[in-house]
Amino acid sequence: MTQTLSEMMPAPSAVMPDCVVRAFQAALAEAWRFVGQTAPNPAVGCALLDEAGEVLGVAAHHRAGALHAERLALEQARQAGVLDRVRTAVVTLEPCNHTGRTRPCTEALLESPVKTVWIGCADPNPHVAGGGAACLTGAGVTVRWLAQAPNGAALAARCAALLAPFAMRMAQGRPWITVKQALDQHGSMVPPAGQTTFTTPDSLRFAHALRRATDLVITGTGTVRADAPSFTVRHVEDHAERRRTLVVCGQQDHVSPHWLEQANNRFDVRFCPDIRELPALLAETPALWAMVEAGPTLLAALRAQDMWDDWLTIRQDASGADHFSVTTRHATALPTTPLALFPEWARCAEE
Repeated sequence: MTQTLSEMMPAPSAVMPDCVVRAFQAALAEAWRFVGQTAPNPAVGCALLDEAGEVLGVAAHHRAGALHAERLALEQARQAGVLDRVRTAVVTLEPCNHTGRTRPCTEALLESPVKTVWIGCADPNPHVAGGGAACLTGAGVTVRWLAQAPNGAALAARCAALLAPFAMRMAQGRPWITVKQALDQHGSMVPPAGQTTFTTPDSLRFAHALRRATDLVITGTGTVRADAPSFTVRHVEDHAERRRTLVVCGQQDHVSPHWLEQANNRFDVRFCPDIRELPALLAETPALWAMVEAGPTLLAALRAQDMWDDWLTIRQDASGADHFSVTTRHATALPTTPLALFPEWARCAEE
């Protein structure tokens, strides 16, 4: 006889069923598609399963003001005529229990046939953490935490990586800051004469995928004068109609009016004359994830001020091949950097 999902449901210390593993993988993949356009909200994914463990639908939060992942998944299930079959919801983040632009997701779950909710991460907002899970439990819904399953550590780390930028905003009031630094075989950041880069096409694609995932770019006036960079997303498809913030460290009169005019067409441009004022400036933006693309002077200043969370180095060897390495200031047993969600993470050496 086929075992139903409710019969497979473990106690907190039991192994997570394969169907729930697959549901978390699907929810994470769907949420990752929208990273870079949900700020100031976190990217969240949700999968719905029936009694036998079949995934009935997967959804994610698309952008601020749109339905949260749980509500969208339930609405899609209703439209597909399968809502009455839903028994389990798998969510990468604890369902919200407060009213913002939308009604609480706990309310939507309690109005559905959902009997069990698997949660990837607790809400990092100190004002609401645990409230969603407590509300569901109090109403008789079985709540399972991914981290409590013996086979849940890797997936829990991926949920934490997805949430890391939002968690940083909640904890320190600023976005997660990723530094990208490309070095040639001699350790120089300067491309050969007549070239704008020395990295491989695969590395360029990675760099532009990182731009796509972030909400804000940090650069310096020296980089602007030397390269007149556009900071647009190329090599991969960008989010439609996405307008990011560009923070230029230095004085506005140190960049050309023509470059600034072009930049203002694509970005909300802010200047930061004093690096010590950068945290306060970043706190004023809605950004969750910032990417630093700058020269050695600004990078040294950011390092001196401890104004970074992970540092991605793309280093070219003598043969022209690129090697990726990542240093994080928030090291744990498993990676919590959002860089861990890129396919290229498998090639990254951790330092």
